[in-house]
Amino acid sequence: MPEGNHTMQNKHKNGSFGSRVGFVLACVGSAVGMGNIWLFPYRVGQYGGAAFLIPYFLFVCIFGLVGLSAEFAIGRRAGTGTLGAYRYCWNARGKGRLGSLIGWIPLLGSLGIAIGYSIIVGWVLRALWGAVTGQILIQDAGEFFAGATGPLGSVPWHTMAIVIAALLLMFGATKGIEKANKVLMPLFFILFAALAVRVALLPGASEGYRFLLIPKWESLLQVDTWVMAMGQAFFSLSITGSGMIVYGTYLSKKEDILHASVQTAVFDTIAALLAAFAIMPAVFAFGIAPSSGPPLLFITLPNVFRQIPFGRVFAAFFFLSVAFAGITSLINMFEAVCESWQTRFGLGRRPAVALCAGITLAVGLLIEEEPKMGAWMDVVSIYIIPFGALLGAISVYFVLGRREIGEELNLGRKTPLPGWFFPLARYVYVPLALIVFLLGIAYHGIG
Repeated sequence: MPEGNHTMQNKHKNGSFGSRVGFVLACVGSAVGMGNIWLFPYRVGQYGGAAFLIPYFLFVCIFGLVGLSAEFAIGRRAGTGTLGAYRYCWNARGKGRLGSLIGWIPLLGSLGIAIGYSIIVGWVLRALWGAVTGQILIQDAGEFFAGATGPLGSVPWHTMAIVIAALLLMFGATKGIEKANKVLMPLFFILFAALAVRVALLPGASEGYRFLLIPKWESLLQVDTWVMAMGQAFFSLSITGSGMIVYGTYLSKKEDILHASVQTAVFDTIAALLAAFAIMPAVFAFGIAPSSGPPLLFITLPNVFRQIPFGRVFAAFFFLSVAFAGITSLINMFEAVCESWQTRFGLGRRPAVALCAGITLAVGLLIEEEPKMGAWMDVVSIYIIPFGALLGAISVYFVLGRREIGEELNLGRKTPLPGWFFPLARYVYVPLALIVFLLGIAYHGIG
């Protein structure tokens, strides 16, 4: 198991990110996903409007500062991804083999979420083609969506999503990840900003802004508001105990991890807000009830685009930007798995990516039907992902300990870590990670 080089630039066989900008954009690409687009806008309005943003921003600050930093730091410290990073942590207690076994839990979470996510990205690509051809605006949106979500209803598009992500990884590793995100993430923000401006000009859009911005202060007295804000922040930042570890592996020792973590959290939050301001005013402008989940994306919004001038163009822009968000997230899920298999089993880069893509497609074809896919994603997102994230938090901040992870976090910084960092990490963040896991089970999902 590679022990990493703690004083020099990591020399991983997959290369390293060429710049902090490339690293941050890759991390933002991983974090920005469907939760930002179909869940965040609805939750803001449902749980207090602007009042919801108070606990949401609070949790984003905590999880961004110490949660993302933990995953970036252990990846860079160990010089390898999920399996090797957990082994490195537990080696500090003479139990490296146990660490390797523990590492399989978050790694399987990354593979599991990739299997379901690739199906959803396939739906997005199918909707994009429907927008380009105009079919999604001519045909009833509910029928169009139902055609994609039946048994084997979206095989070509599902396959295309996996192939695109695999090709970007197979022929570039870190360079492919960095180049893809340097193009796709700026385009995502530009396209969504353009949509938000267009939506602002719609008659009746003001009702959507009221839904999002008028604070319902009494909501802050409701437990569910805080629970949902916490879950939204946690899952939005892609804290999984796996995916961000592998990106930390490719980060230069010269970079300030805390600064990069804050930048990732800020841009992820901007993406969520952009989605909210592009979607909800349009929904209210046409008197359509807001909803969360796939119906918002694939049924409600096409009905909105059908009613506005140049709706076909804006529908294409919208689904293109969503496709960018989906593919960049899928790239991270694949990379977490592929790097660990390369390191653990000595696989070449291309065989590792091909194996990961093949498993993702083979299992995905069995659960393409929406109810099966939904049940699969519930199991992965309610049980495996948050448990993996909790294991990561404990492994870094309690098993490895303050001295060694603190040394890694101080690399690249002009000033030492503030004194409040480790108390926040150990006695606030780790308990919150446990609470996210337990409440996810109790609420049957909070992210």
